[in-house]
Amino acid sequence: MSTNAHPHSALRSWLGVAVITASLFTFVTTELMPVGLLTPVGSDLDISVGVAGLMVTLYGVSAGLGVPFIVAWTRRVNRRTLLTVLLAVLALGNLITAIAPNYPLVLAARLVMGFANGVFWAIGVSMAMRLVPEHHANRAAAVALSGISIATVVGIPLGTFLEDLTSWRTTFLIWSALSAVVFLAVAVTVPSLPSQNAVPAREVFGLAVENVRLRLVMITVVLYVLGHFGAYTFVRPFLEEKSSATPGFVTALLIVYGIGGATGNFVAGYTVGKSLHGTFVLALAGLVAALVLLLTIGRSRTGAIIALALWGVCFGAVNLCQINLTLAAAPDTFEAAMSINTLGYNTSIALGALFGGLLTDHVGVAGAVGFGVALTTAALALTLATRRTGERPRAVTEDALA
Repeated sequence: MSTNAHPHSALRSWLGVAVITASLFTFVTTELMPVGLLTPVGSDLDISVGVAGLMVTLYGVSAGLGVPFIVAWTRRVNRRTLLTVLLAVLALGNLITAIAPNYPLVLAARLVMGFANGVFWAIGVSMAMRLVPEHHANRAAAVALSGISIATVVGIPLGTFLEDLTSWRTTFLIWSALSAVVFLAVAVTVPSLPSQNAVPAREVFGLAVENVRLRLVMITVVLYVLGHFGAYTFVRPFLEEKSSATPGFVTALLIVYGIGGATGNFVAGYTVGKSLHGTFVLALAGLVAALVLLLTIGRSRTGAIIALALWGVCFGAVNLCQINLTLAAAPDTFEAAMSINTLGYNTSIALGALFGGLLTDHVGVAGAVGFGVALTTAALALTLATRRTGERPRAVTEDALA
């Protein structure tokens, strides 16, 4: 990814990594912001909560299905230039969402932003690794990926809090401004990064066919992401209906969930080096348990806190595990593996939100959580049935705590 004789100063290199981390934070919060805003969006635009969930579905569809093609088509584009274009699309899309007079325009904006999101996931971590000397590349990847935890701890609860103070439209307007600030930071801070290892689309899809280990990892990821987002997308309506949660309490629970995610990521940073398979199994089992607890004791405030805390811890851990599993399965085709990962992950976000919305509208919001239990259980069963590889994971976590 890098060379030992690195052309950039240490300060500029790590500032670039920080800016890419901020970019990841902005993309993740934009993607998942509707989770905390479904109720007010539905009320303002006169649509059901399930239909409002399409804001997550369409975003995930374009982020997943478009990425192998767009990355291939832009394989000769300088990665700094490409990232600035993606952030410009994000800023404009959030602005259109904030001022859109109707729901179809909101969905159109989300669809276009989803394409930008998918491409970022394919190139972002690789960019961070290239900015620093080779012996620091894994640390740079870990720093960049911490943007996910920051988004869940700060970004999504902050969006819900801002909506409670102002409106959902003002929240997206603020995120448009944030996207513009990060756009300027990338343009000023990140040095030129000519494309190095992007491959044609046919080679990306061929990797999924030929690499059995990668294919098994992706099937497991698809199952647990379907279940997780089928339930998580509708966590606010569930809490409001089952435990009479106020917007303030929902915000507090999302913060608890986010802190749990950061904790799970931190703990898994120690444990995956000793047992990647064991950590993954334990994290998946915790996801199943958290969703069952939400269904059974989530009607009380104490029960909801316990369920969301466990949910966050386990989801933070399982995400770190699946990234290590993906990189271990295809260590020499980094960008292609990330394209496959993005395709499976984001498409599953979309379908999870879609199925959860259908269940919410036709069965009740508890049906979405039940869907989550079923799919995460299937992911756990597949993982238990898959033999342990015995390999030490790729070192995304080697320097995560350094």
